Amino acid sequence: MRVILESIIILLPHAGPTLLFEKVCVGEKKGRRFYACSACRDRKECAFFQWENEKVSEARLMAREEENRSKMPPFTHQERFLALPLGRRFCQDCQLLLLPGEWETHATHKMSQADDLTEARLSRPSLLLKPLENKKSNAQYLFADRSCHFLLDTIAQQGYRKVLCVGTPRLHELIKLRNQEGKGEPMKTLLLDIDFRYAQFNGTEEFCHYNMFNHHFFGGEAATKVLLSFLIEKDGEKVIMVTDPPFGGLTKPLAWSFSQISETWSKLQTLEASDAEVPMVWIFPYFFEPRILECFPSFTMLDYQLDYDNHPLYKHGKTGRKQSPVRLFTNLNPQDVVLPKEEGYRFCKVCARYVWSENRHCSKCNVCPSKDGRQWKHCSECQKCVKPSWRHCQSCGRCALPGHPCGNSPGLEGCFICGSLKHKRRNCRNKENGRVSKRDSGLGSSLLL
Repeated sequence: MRVILESIIILLPHAGPTLLFEKVCVGEKKGRRFYACSACRDRKECAFFQWENEKVSEARLMAREEENRSKMPPFTHQERFLALPLGRRFCQDCQLLLLPGEWETHATHKMSQADDLTEARLSRPSLLLKPLENKKSNAQYLFADRSCHFLLDTIAQQGYRKVLCVGTPRLHELIKLRNQEGKGEPMKTLLLDIDFRYAQFNGTEEFCHYNMFNHHFFGGEAATKVLLSFLIEKDGEKVIMVTDPPFGGLTKPLAWSFSQISETWSKLQTLEASDAEVPMVWIFPYFFEPRILECFPSFTMLDYQLDYDNHPLYKHGKTGRKQSPVRLFTNLNPQDVVLPKEEGYRFCKVCARYVWSENRHCSKCNVCPSKDGRQWKHCSECQKCVKPSWRHCQSCGRCALPGHPCGNSPGLEGCFICGSLKHKRRNCRNKENGRVSKRDSGLGSSLLL
């Protein structure tokens, strides 16, 4: 599946501009292009689909317009945030802060009492709102306090005073809380997030409704001006961007959006720094390292393992393959990011960065090679370090898991179900008792900018 980022024309109310994809069959250079939602990979969440040169009937346009109206937010950012008085109630069924005149409408719903909705609870909306759970569209996994405090402490130690939080509401909340408590130097924060529910808890200068997959601001020019104003560095207020995208999202559209923010920031700097990248921390699983480095060669992956409150697997303290795979990718100097020794990190003088205690330095590779937290081993025949569970296969001429299909070159492993080299497992006709979606059959998986 290819994504052509230059061609974006159709607007959806919940996601903004669509992306132009291209289905490419195996063995063919040219495929067929279509428009689809940039934010949802689940057709049940967003059924929009249109071939590039398709003529759309009037009836279909009207039906689409009606569906678009049904997906519009029930309130505007300004009217909801500014109109809410102190005596507020929260509807848990609708996930909505209510005005006194709206209480009767929600009388049959599960609502909090006015006395329960304290300023302390309102300052932590991520604890009040139900996390979105659809893994193919908008699943929300929220930083555990340990990870959130580490991120903010690191940012503060580096001297940054403005934090652009792209999809990181917990970090945004913690910055505001520390400011209220008077802990440390005051910091400014701006949250860009596709979850419009956060507009109820933040002013127009603190939150912008934003889709990171297509760099779309739902608030239009007014929201863009908020970002521009925030990115201006004055009186020593250095800016850093921290982003935690959905792990199922396509890397290149995300990188394109982040590059747009970086270019906007660089244009606002002095002539000496006009070609620099905005300081950035991108939080993503370690196995996306090649894709991220392809888009941002200046980035380094750090060993720090982040964990989440509401994810069953990404937890701190686990060992072996059960460790959290989530890492920090950043253009900050790795030597300056101090990882906590009490959690098992150490400083490697040769690599000049902090690493996990099990990530032992290899004198032959001259790096601390581990990516997944386990101690890797050096293979003399491959002339590189590999995962501890891998073994060198003489037939393949490389290291692989024991019991793998032999005789295939790297990159041509093919299907692990039927052994064919003409397709991958996800496109195999034998998948799920011999049934496979015609929509998926014979498709490649490349990505094109």
